[in-house]
Amino acid sequence: MSESSDNNDHIRETAEPLRRAIGDRYLTYALSTIMHRALPDARDGLKPVHRRILYAMNRLKLASNGKFLKSAKISGDTMGDFHPHGDAAIYDAMARLAQDFAVRYPLVDGQGNFGNIDGDNPAASRYTEARMTFIAEAMLQGLDENAVDFRDNYDGRLTEPVVLPTEFPTLLANGAAGIAVGMATNIPPHNIVELIDACLHLIKTPDARDDTLLNYVPGPDFPTGGIIVEPKENIAKAYATGRGSFRLRCKWEVEDLGRGQWQIVVTEIPYQVQKSKLIEKIAEVIQLKKIPILGDVRDESADDIRLVLEPKSKNVDPELLMNMMFRNSDLETRFSLNMNVLIDGVTPKVCSMKEVLRAFLDFRRDVLGRRSRHRLGKIDKRLEVLEGFIIAFLNLDRVIDIIRYDDDPKAALMREDWGLTHARATSEADYRSPAPGEGELTEVQAEAILNMRLRSLRRLEEMELKREQEELMRERAEIEDLLASEDLQWTRIADQLKEAKKKFGKDWEGGARRTQFAEAAEAEEVPLEAMIEREPITVVCSQMGWIRAMSGHIDLTRELKFKDGDGPRFIFHAETTDKLLVFASTGRFYTLSAANLPGGRGMGEPLRLMVDLPNEAEIVDLFIHTAGQKRLVASNAGNGFVVAESDLLAQTRTGKQVLNVGDDTAKLCVPITGDHVAIMSENRKMLVFPVSELPEMGRGKGVRLQKYNSARGKQGVLELDGGLADAKTFNLEEGLSWPAAGDRTRTEVDMSPWIGKRAGVGKAPPYGFPRNNKFE
Repeated sequence: MSESSDNNDHIRETAEPLRRAIGDRYLTYALSTIMHRALPDARDGLKPVHRRILYAMNRLKLASNGKFLKSAKISGDTMGDFHPHGDAAIYDAMARLAQDFAVRYPLVDGQGNFGNIDGDNPAASRYTEARMTFIAEAMLQGLDENAVDFRDNYDGRLTEPVVLPTEFPTLLANGAAGIAVGMATNIPPHNIVELIDACLHLIKTPDARDDTLLNYVPGPDFPTGGIIVEPKENIAKAYATGRGSFRLRCKWEVEDLGRGQWQIVVTEIPYQVQKSKLIEKIAEVIQLKKIPILGDVRDESADDIRLVLEPKSKNVDPELLMNMMFRNSDLETRFSLNMNVLIDGVTPKVCSMKEVLRAFLDFRRDVLGRRSRHRLGKIDKRLEVLEGFIIAFLNLDRVIDIIRYDDDPKAALMREDWGLTHARATSEADYRSPAPGEGELTEVQAEAILNMRLRSLRRLEEMELKREQEELMRERAEIEDLLASEDLQWTRIADQLKEAKKKFGKDWEGGARRTQFAEAAEAEEVPLEAMIEREPITVVCSQMGWIRAMSGHIDLTRELKFKDGDGPRFIFHAETTDKLLVFASTGRFYTLSAANLPGGRGMGEPLRLMVDLPNEAEIVDLFIHTAGQKRLVASNAGNGFVVAESDLLAQTRTGKQVLNVGDDTAKLCVPITGDHVAIMSENRKMLVFPVSELPEMGRGKGVRLQKYNSARGKQGVLELDGGLADAKTFNLEEGLSWPAAGDRTRTEVDMSPWIGKRAGVGKAPPYGFPRNNKFE
């Protein structure tokens, strides 16, 4: 009973509607995800997990010039003390901060396998070690000087910083990416020197326009380099609105191999592109012959990127090859900008670059004020102690007497009126009347005097105390002037930024800009045929739909090998530059490139794998596309029309629907080579009429070509008595020809008995017409 009652204590009854209850709880979850997981803070540019990792490393004293510590210990302390989530997620976040190809300015110095640009995962946390980088230390400066607020950790045992007092605009320097509930963020990395220059300009000109900031920050600076080819006006608009994209290309050069041979070497790839997947995609492009002028790709990378692209011919234009690569691979990508951040750690907002930099500068001013007030408090405490020390030195004999003989020396020191003693111990010129209570020692002063070492009781130490007091008084006056003057505060912030600029500037190993800018020349559309070497081939397609291309123009009567139960159906001469059209029984046309057909050494490949041809569809015809040619398409029900072959070309694997067949099937697709058309039905009726009676269309059901009688089947279903068997176009003056016995051809010149109107029934064919009702 007690266990049941305990469980019921967690059940809370509410009278609010279910919609409102769910809405409130979902809103709470959404706000938690937005504020505590996905979106970075505009002030230090960090998400809570990154901030907690750095703070945990700081507590473990993992300085940049100190020892390394096991990553498992770091992620464990972070999880146990500050971030109550999975240790795998924490370690993944820490590992990313150590990857110089993922983060422009790494905040973690990793030792061991922390992954690579190929996409390999880091080793387990028990195998790697880490410490902070000096850049991370710069983000923690002032943490022990009350620079930021602290809050309780998740269980109230410890406290953690709400934000880190970073010395530079980390948000834009390292960028950020995250998906929250109903919103997301994606910010590219930038160069610290350029960001600091922009901040200095904002300090000097607070109302500066967004466009002027581009003079200092022209665009992102990705850790993997590359070349940005986005127009300047688009970059300006993106930074002004907080939304946009950047077109990024690889960096490449032409390497001369001598004797007219050359190859392209890629030395920098776009940001967030995995090198191994990039090579796989290029290899797939080569296999599918999407870029016929590309011969091979090799990865010769060591510590640096080196991808080698070999052309098929030395006569290929390198610019043309690379433009094709940019369109068909990740050698060119787009990085989307969505500068959605938390302002003051609370309000999510899509900000412009100016707003983000302004938020950082306002935060730096707040940090400066807090650190200055903290230093002022330290100075006041030290001055209080120094005043007590100086009184003790001026009245040393009395202090020693009290300490030696008084039972409670601390209380005695505090009761003593040191102002009068001070007057007796100094000359009349040095004496000043003490204010009420001024001659008494405070508890802090008395405690400091009692803790004073005997070695300090010398004249030199008294002089040092007075010198320190003067310096502290001078520093205190400077701090008070600083806190009272906004101009002095911005001058101090500018000086701090200039020091950071020297520290992270061009003289530092990673300070120089890596990503360059260029203008993308508009590439001319080059027909695929122009890039394919023209070679003769013989196209072979079997009855089961296996297709191949054999080298050269072979004898069409030659016996070829096919799979068991299969045989030849289509075989004709073509060239690699040709396009092939496949007509399916569904009335849909598919387009194939002859250059992409599999070689003729094997049995080929199923045509259904090369295009999206349904299993229930049959191949009606396969032929070479001829520019300017027209064709007659028709269904078995005798409906059809004339269509230009240019309207049959499809750009995708799914093909192009041309003949609408409904419950019927597509029957034939014959070229228009004459002024009349002869239609033959399955019930041996021939009809001849002018081609001009047929409409020319791009898609549709068409018109009636020939009429067929309907009849009731055995089950009472209405069926056609016959159907379309074949069709052929010819010139009426030359007559109609068809194959006869042997290899002979028979021609009927006088076709007047069969000439009629379109959609007629027709008459029996001429004597000797083939019994299969086919013209060829």
